[in-house]
Amino acid sequence: MKAKRNRVVLNACRLLADKRLLNGSCDPSIELLAGDGSQRTFYRLSFADGLRVVAIAPAGSRQQGLAEAHASWNIGRHLFGRGVPVPGHFAFDRETGLILAEDLGDLRLHEYALKTHPGTKKLAAVYTRVIQALVRMQVRGAEGFQASWCWQTPAYDRQLMLERESGYFAAALCRGLLGLDPGSSVLQDEFEDIAAKAAEAPAHFFLHRDFQSRNIMLQEGRVRIIDFQGGRFGPLGYDLASLVLDPYVGLPQALQEQLIEEYLRVLNSHISYDAAVFRREYAYLSLQRNMQVLGAFAFLSTERGKIFFRPYIRLALLSLQSLLAKPLLQKYSALKQLTESCLEKAQQHDI
Repeated sequence: MKAKRNRVVLNACRLLADKRLLNGSCDPSIELLAGDGSQRTFYRLSFADGLRVVAIAPAGSRQQGLAEAHASWNIGRHLFGRGVPVPGHFAFDRETGLILAEDLGDLRLHEYALKTHPGTKKLAAVYTRVIQALVRMQVRGAEGFQASWCWQTPAYDRQLMLERESGYFAAALCRGLLGLDPGSSVLQDEFEDIAAKAAEAPAHFFLHRDFQSRNIMLQEGRVRIIDFQGGRFGPLGYDLASLVLDPYVGLPQALQEQLIEEYLRVLNSHISYDAAVFRREYAYLSLQRNMQVLGAFAFLSTERGKIFFRPYIRLALLSLQSLLAKPLLQKYSALKQLTESCLEKAQQHDI
């Protein structure tokens, strides 16, 4: 780890010097930053002249790490140029994948929300600013966006839903963590139907795909968005569901509804979109997002040993149970039964 850190610092200093941003010796103080579910490594470099940058080093295999780094650089620069509040990008080493980006501080929406009472106007006002940034990202970020920048898939589609969301949920959480057998044909038919309904939503907008409170920074009252390297074309409702149903925060139902209404108001100041159609799309996309989160939390806590995610599994299961109680989604009885079984198993496993 020390050798890697030293390589990152030397490379960062070279890049900053090339950009004429370093006005002194290469002797920064170094702070390792938390990366949550990411396998990338994040360092805060603070120089004597006051310059502070975040150095992002790729992870995984060289090919995969470089692909993710190139996506992050290209998408970040694009969003910044479209007026989306992402960090500024100073430099990029195309050979190693090292990115130097603006330091946004340490305050995430997650921490802010936990220390602010959910019923206060103060929290609602911050989330309103987040909604404004979200719509700008989805609409303006799609303008001129190139699918070739994506390192995973160029668009969010039905196949991705079945493999990386409902399939992920069944394999990583139900079977892998809780030891349940989710293999019934009825359940698979329900997964197919949910994905088909969700895929009816227009998918020509910019999709972040992990737009939740730990990927939203608050810097001097400004909303800033990070971790966008998985961006691609997709539907509107998914990122809103990621924010509203975020298990890290657990927003009360009244505030969730308020945020959906605010989102529709802001959206229709940019483009015309039928509210009833959006709400129907949102319902199915919410199920997809909720299943994706559960699969990810199970995988990260078991396969990668990131126990930080484990306490949020039960909260995400309760959210899925609540969604399945809604009139439009009550028909998914097999998924409802599986969710209840997951909750029972989670309690047995002290999750």
